[in-house]
Amino acid sequence: MSDSDNRDRTESPTQKRLDDARKRGQVPRSRDLGAAAVTLAGGLGLYSLGGLLGGRLLSMMRNGLQLSAEQSFGADSMLHSLGASALAGAQAAAPLLGLLIAAAVLAPLAIGGWNFSAEAIAPQWDRLDPFKGLQRVFSVRGLIELLKSLARFSVVALVAVLVLRHQFRAFASLGAEPAEAAIGHALRLAGTALIFFGGALAFIAAVDVPLSLWQHFRSLRMTRQEIREEMRDSEGSPEVRGRLRRAQQEMASRRMMAAVPTADVVITNPTHYAVALRYDDTRMRAPIVVAKGADLVAQRIRELATENKVPLVEAPPLARALHATCELGDEIPARLYAVVAQVLTYVYQLRTARRRGTETPLPPVIDAPDFPEV
Repeated sequence: MSDSDNRDRTESPTQKRLDDARKRGQVPRSRDLGAAAVTLAGGLGLYSLGGLLGGRLLSMMRNGLQLSAEQSFGADSMLHSLGASALAGAQAAAPLLGLLIAAAVLAPLAIGGWNFSAEAIAPQWDRLDPFKGLQRVFSVRGLIELLKSLARFSVVALVAVLVLRHQFRAFASLGAEPAEAAIGHALRLAGTALIFFGGALAFIAAVDVPLSLWQHFRSLRMTRQEIREEMRDSEGSPEVRGRLRRAQQEMASRRMMAAVPTADVVITNPTHYAVALRYDDTRMRAPIVVAKGADLVAQRIRELATENKVPLVEAPPLARALHATCELGDEIPARLYAVVAQVLTYVYQLRTARRRGTETPLPPVIDAPDFPEV
């Protein structure tokens, strides 16, 4: 990646880019964290299990040297002895090997999590290109890796010198101890040294883990053009989204218009707004808005209401309030109950008059000064 590309990649990676990188096996990893975990596990294992392991190794050595003449010249007996020794060695080393394997597996999962990618294990022939190899060596990442290696070597070498100076007499006195005690003591000393080395590597890992995370996210940064192209690919082009929005609006409009004949009343402005209400006192706490609109939509609502003999009531303040505060399917606000009740009372009176053939009642007059604040 050139410097100009890096300068253009100023945006954080999207979740889709992170997921795609994970599918390719590109996840943050820290080799120093794994090395520190394995070294510490090995040191703790040797320090705590050194006596037991040393005793088993000494027993194996004694059994291997205590062979009779018949066993020494018998092929079957020698194979049997070899198998028994191998099994005893595996049993002796099993606890320590278990600790090392657990540390080697769990440490990488701490920052990158579990991930399996078929693309990552596929052969990558471009890595055989010597020119690209030189570019990687002399890149910023290569320089960082070189500095990390020098720092790792310096820290571990300093710790090694200090540990060997501190334990020199203990190592020198091992020859004066009995064999079983000397083996266990030597393993515990080796475990102590590994614990110190692991601590030094853990210090390096504390710096390497944030650096690895930073490098990982930096390598996945995107340009604004890439983000726009990704959004276009995932969400569709603006033309397609526009067509979808128009189709959704048309469907919503058709559903709304289909609900107008079921309304009890349409409250109008009278020309700019129209709001259709339905109320069933057996199933609803309050009237609900089944249709609303302004200008041409309001005109269509009024036409459908007239065709289906739905009463039209002119109440400009109420129509404006309902249009501004209610969405389709919403109950009317509590502060409008009294005003809407007047309208519904008129509607019920109108229905009764039509059914009985009596004189049509006068519509309610809702003046702005009597209208509650919205």
